Amino acid sequence: MFIKKFYKAIYPSDAFFFALMLVVILAVTGYFYDTFLLIAKLLLYMLLSLAIGDMIFLFSVKLPVSVKRVVPIRMSNGDDNEIKIFLKNNTRWPLHLQIIDEIPYQFQRRDFLIRLSLKARQEKQINYYLKPVRRGEYEFGHTILFIQGIFHLITRRIEMEQPVNVPVYPSFIQMRKYELLTVNDQLYETGIKKIRRLGHHAEFDHIREYIKGDDYRTVNWKATARKGKIMVNQFQDERAQEVYSIIDLGRVMQMPFGGMTLLDYSINAALVISKIAILKYDKAGLITFSKKIDDFLPAEKNVRQMQKIFEALYNTDTVFQEPDYELLYITIKRKIKQRSLLILYTNF
Repeated sequence: MFIKKFYKAIYPSDAFFFALMLVVILAVTGYFYDTFLLIAKLLLYMLLSLAIGDMIFLFSVKLPVSVKRVVPIRMSNGDDNEIKIFLKNNTRWPLHLQIIDEIPYQFQRRDFLIRLSLKARQEKQINYYLKPVRRGEYEFGHTILFIQGIFHLITRRIEMEQPVNVPVYPSFIQMRKYELLTVNDQLYETGIKKIRRLGHHAEFDHIREYIKGDDYRTVNWKATARKGKIMVNQFQDERAQEVYSIIDLGRVMQMPFGGMTLLDYSINAALVISKIAILKYDKAGLITFSKKIDDFLPAEKNVRQMQKIFEALYNTDTVFQEPDYELLYITIKRKIKQRSLLILYTNF
């Protein structure tokens, strides 16, 4: 068993094979000229000695390099997700490494290779980014190190880090981005800010001092008499309105665009709008449908509502059927009892 493991951990380098090829050429030439045969023997002995020296060097320390890979608890679909690898040279000599991180097969990256050098006792951090385009489970394999010896003739292979599964959720990075814009009242930059307009709206907001251009019909005469200056009532748009994201799961949503399906774009947009609605004191709901109603989440504005929407959309996928709009209309008429904003995600 030890010999088998040792055999799997040892790899002759390209330099070893080039040197061995030179020895063979000299040995063949030695059949005609004795001097070349002698040189070939000397080079062979030297090559074997240096290779043994490399093996002794590589196996003098049980674990020459410590490796720790840090992956997110969950990854965001359609966004760049950062993966970190921490390395530490445990020896008193500089090391030359090649690193292969077994990233999930969904990314189809077969040329992932990192080359670097570590000084004695040096610690280093490597960052790289992965952009998933489908939701679901992604499995990371081992982190494999190839460590070269002093003479670069022998390479030692070490497998580090155990396989780990990471779920890919709809784009929560975009959702957080727009959440911050909402908190900072900067959504006007993206063209989706809900603006409070002066006028006769359903909800009273506050009383303020009159500004030139205000509607005289909003003058609050009692407050004016009490303050001794003209005061007006400020109104705002109604809150606690219901906003439903209605997502078509029919075959037309399977169409790819920019590496992602139209369904994935719809899910990401629905999450952003639902989060903004809740932050703006409205209620967010969800309907997914095709030939049948797959999910119906009544509009709510509590903290757990976004988690419910996340879980409902995590494993949602398209079906190769035509959507039933008649069933959708009947469901909306039966289950949504008050005036609501309905946002339909489909492809005509």
